[in-house]
Amino acid sequence: MSLLLSIVLPVHGVERYLPRCLDSILGDVPTAESRFEVIAVDDLSPDGSGAILDAYAARDRRLRVLHLTENQGLGGARTAALPQARGEYVWFVDSDDWLPERTVSVILDELEQERRRETPADVLLTDFTHVYPDGETEPNPWRHVLVGSPLVEGCTLAEHPALFQTVMSVWNKVFRRAFLEGLDVAFGRGYYEDISVTYPALLAAERLRYLDRPCYVYRRGRDGAITTTASPKHADVFAQYDAIFAFLDRPDRPGRPVPESLRTLVFDRTVRQALNVYDTPGLVPTDLRKDFFRRIAQHFERHRPAGYRFPGGVRGVQYRLASRGARIAYAELRRTGRLPRELKRGARAVAPAVRKGVRSGARFTAYNAFRRMPLDEGLAVYAAYWHRGYACSPAAIYEKAKELAPQIRGVWVVENRQQAAALPSGVPYVIVNTPAYLKAMATAKYFVNNVNFPHTMAKRPGTVHVQTQHGTPVKAMGMDLRRYPEAAEGMDFERLQEGIDRWDFLVSSNPHTSEHFTRAFPGRYELLETGYPRNDRLANATSEDMRAMRERLGLRPGTTAVLYAPTHRGGKGGYVPLLDVAELARRLGPRFTLLVRTHYFHTGGPGDLAAGEDAAAILDVSAHPTVEDLYLAADVLVTDYSSMMFDYAVLDRPVVIFAPDWEEYRRERGVYFDLFEEPPGAVTVDADGLVRALRAGDPEWSSRARFRAKFCVWDDGGAAERVVRRVFPVRSAATDAGKGAATGAGDESGTDAGKGAGER
Repeated sequence: MSLLLSIVLPVHGVERYLPRCLDSILGDVPTAESRFEVIAVDDLSPDGSGAILDAYAARDRRLRVLHLTENQGLGGARTAALPQARGEYVWFVDSDDWLPERTVSVILDELEQERRRETPADVLLTDFTHVYPDGETEPNPWRHVLVGSPLVEGCTLAEHPALFQTVMSVWNKVFRRAFLEGLDVAFGRGYYEDISVTYPALLAAERLRYLDRPCYVYRRGRDGAITTTASPKHADVFAQYDAIFAFLDRPDRPGRPVPESLRTLVFDRTVRQALNVYDTPGLVPTDLRKDFFRRIAQHFERHRPAGYRFPGGVRGVQYRLASRGARIAYAELRRTGRLPRELKRGARAVAPAVRKGVRSGARFTAYNAFRRMPLDEGLAVYAAYWHRGYACSPAAIYEKAKELAPQIRGVWVVENRQQAAALPSGVPYVIVNTPAYLKAMATAKYFVNNVNFPHTMAKRPGTVHVQTQHGTPVKAMGMDLRRYPEAAEGMDFERLQEGIDRWDFLVSSNPHTSEHFTRAFPGRYELLETGYPRNDRLANATSEDMRAMRERLGLRPGTTAVLYAPTHRGGKGGYVPLLDVAELARRLGPRFTLLVRTHYFHTGGPGDLAAGEDAAAILDVSAHPTVEDLYLAADVLVTDYSSMMFDYAVLDRPVVIFAPDWEEYRRERGVYFDLFEEPPGAVTVDADGLVRALRAGDPEWSSRARFRAKFCVWDDGGAAERVVRRVFPVRSAATDAGKGAATGAGDESGTDAGKGAGER
């Protein structure tokens, strides 16, 4: 009987890992098992790997060793082995990884079944597991795209194009050797060498099949891996892209015809990968980043499909900027995480402002130099909403920490001088990308944010990161979005997991949040079931607080203030006017005032709000810096799926849900509970129902009581104190009298950065 499987094993500098890899392959089945072979290629390894291979080969005739006289790299080593392979199928295994128990025998049995089929699989894809240096494991993050799909029985790529969302590496794919050789493709030289084979193979295959069993353990984060190594070789990826598109352009291309839609998906995936490489800190050397970005623009020019349309949302803007080579504007967008007005008018408009800051290369150099300094045990860095200002739970924690842990100096990160000027008096600050900012980010002991800090800022050992989040979840979040591809467009789940892995604490607002956050954000953090610190202000509010806020906003006495705050709809672009606010104002009349607040992702307000003399007054409060002010002033909240309903419920005031697109939203975004079954108040699906609910006053108090009992159980006004006592070393203010707790305005010059930003 002919050999069924050839396992190709390139080997270079892996003597620490090689025995485990070999044992997992050869020791998995008895030596009498003759249906497979292992071809190991000693790629001029500088350590004892070659000797280890020879010793194993002397004991097991199924292992053959090729010793190369020149180092060829992974691609060259695989290419050298392929002509020696005798199996009907070939599997390229990396020698620093290993196979789970019984994997070889399971794969052999699967291939036996395939060889008997009328159309055997050209590629058998397997499930896999990631393992990290600390021994923690992670299941295949793309399994949801594969399990239950047509790939389980077998299909083409055109029949399941979602396969492009998964890993394109070669190690979890077993190829029919005759098919692979007939493609006339080759592994590239240098980094990312395997994609010049995997893309053509997946595109040309008559039948792809997925085996839903973990058959591979992929070692992540080891020293020397290309995903953790700074090297000019990351630019090798562009040669691999050229090879992929050369295959697509061949008039004699073997295999199935490739529809234009798949070519577009290939292009999108290559652009996404190139930008991920560029964005990942520590990969592209500082002095080569400008050239790398230029080559991304050249990739657009060379391989962009005819009639190509940019994707929507932030990712589409990133692609547009990359296609133009607008590196400075791209960096600004990456830094803020949102769409400035300037970018919507034209990417070039932001470039002058960005150029005024420290250049990117110099920033990396300065930040890395500061990281060599000792940690400042008395410094805490605070931020909220991508450095937009002083807000949310981080602000509440900052205030309580000043009271309970005055020896910890707090400094706020803001984006520019205008935001710095808007900070409360006496709050220290640093401005993004200034030397003071870089030093604070490199040396602070504590970090508190309601979103992730930039990925360019690495977590140092000994630092403490507190993630407060910024809302009780109605909609699917985090890793749960993998089940909703439309909502997850442009998300990088690997990058998200890297951010989660920084967290030491995750603040939860209620038991519902705890249940879903621990699944949506899997990590080793401690969950702080304290309630949201930002809601302490609402729980402790007095009637005088509410009266003062109404006066501040200029609300007429005796009028009913309605806060209308729809949420963001990810696939819809900017503000979505599902409600005609001016018409609502006319129907409600002058006894009402409408406070309209668009989501902070949106760069424009709700537009023309003129409604006439006999209509309700309309105030656009989208730019008001503190949403809690608006809660205190409003008599009723109108929203759809915003987490604002949970915060506002703390005040025990009426909430009206206006949800005309509930079924569409639930289907496309995913939700954690049925808002129609567990509402915070009245629920309406059209403008008539909304008007009736607002005129009726408060008929749904019983629904609100049930809602509060479930979602406001921890909102007793003490959340911030509970967080501070768990995270910071709490002392009395008297203990630290005279020790110089920081006060005063910030300094973007960085001259006092060594003392703590803003310290006098």
